Amino acid sequence: MIAGLRIDVDTLRGTRYGAPNLLSLLAGHGIKASFFFSTGPDNMGRHLWRLLRPSFIIKMLRSKAASLYGWDILLKGTLWPGPVISNKAAGVMFAASDGGHEIGLHAWDHHAWQAHVDHMSAAKIHLSMKKGFDALAHATGRPPTCSAVPGWRCNNSVLAAKIRFPFSYNSDCRGEGIFYPVVDGRPLSQPQIPTTLPTYDEAIGRNGITDANYNDYILSLFKPDRLNVLTIHAEVEGIARHAMFEEFVKKGLEKKISFVPLGALLTDDKKIMNASMINRTIEGREGWVSCQAA
Repeated sequence: MIAGLRIDVDTLRGTRYGAPNLLSLLAGHGIKASFFFSTGPDNMGRHLWRLLRPSFIIKMLRSKAASLYGWDILLKGTLWPGPVISNKAAGVMFAASDGGHEIGLHAWDHHAWQAHVDHMSAAKIHLSMKKGFDALAHATGRPPTCSAVPGWRCNNSVLAAKIRFPFSYNSDCRGEGIFYPVVDGRPLSQPQIPTTLPTYDEAIGRNGITDANYNDYILSLFKPDRLNVLTIHAEVEGIARHAMFEEFVKKGLEKKISFVPLGALLTDDKKIMNASMINRTIEGREGWVSCQAA
């Protein structure tokens, strides 16, 4: 059974500590994955303004966010601009690339993207992506080959902007199968590889899911006859839940699951469908996300 492993690296802390922990773990098991790096200012603490929304408060309490992420992440960039991640931790990005992992762009400013992308002009979207792209290329010595927007928040302007970059694929939505996104009635040339499985923060604390049974629950969702794409976060599985993720990997390998970079799932263009992308809400996540339409 094949499973795409996507690793989102959102913050300076996740880059400095979580990503190296995951690189070491994966190297020990001979696994390659797709790392998506945020490269610009770490302003993640500004998400605390979302505490005005009851649904966000519930998620913070359910996932025990303070202990999960750490206060240095939750408060980063609240009173002044946060540190530029690629200036502080470029070596980690280079190490991931040098280690043979697939390297993709996540964002320039992760917080700004999640908070404002639906109001950004096409010019600002392109500028944000170019700044992130250039910073990641400078850090690794080669241009990133793929991309994945923060929080699965994408729109047609974003898809149009990505065509101007040399991405072999993008992973900007939730869905069931690989597809070419349709914009204005025309399929674009860069395929989408959607995340198909829930993330830790979406599943934990709901429907009886705890740290004790989380691994078994997620592994039960892997199916041999479907696209399996798991997204983990360097801040969670690389730090706070690193030991739990290591156990997950061991159990997955025992079940004969082969973890691969997302690009390895692109095996036959003739089998890739066309589909539009729509905004929806999904269980366990606050706000809208882009989803593959049926």
